[in-house]
Amino acid sequence: VQLQACGGGLVQVGDSLRLSCAASGRTFSSYAVGWFRQAPGKEREFVAVINQSGDSTYYADSVKGRFTISRDNAKNTVYLQMNSLKPEDTAVYFCACGRYTPVETGYAYWGQGTQVTVSS
Repeated sequence: VQLQACGGGLVQVGDSLRLSCAASGRTFSSYAVGWFRQAPGKEREFVAVINQSGDSTYYADSVKGRFTISRDNAKNTVYLQMNSLKPEDTAVYFCACGRYTPVETGYAYWGQGTQVTVSS
């Protein structure tokens, strides 16, 4: 599985962005998909995960209520809708395929990151 994340950009505090993670490969729907992020000088951290069918999701406390993860298996794409963005959301965002877990080691396939910058 190859993944490509896109949709990042420079936004203002309170704005919204939608990230997309497009996958190649016929087995995409057999994987859970997670989003992670890495801010400058910090370790990569879990953001959200969605299960294979899309009916179960789990979020980091820092984004709960503001971010929504969804998927369209017909389009081999997972989305991360980010609302009410804050400066602390500034990071490179990565998508990954693997197990339904917030733990990085549960993911076998990673996409390149997309930069999100929230300016105050």
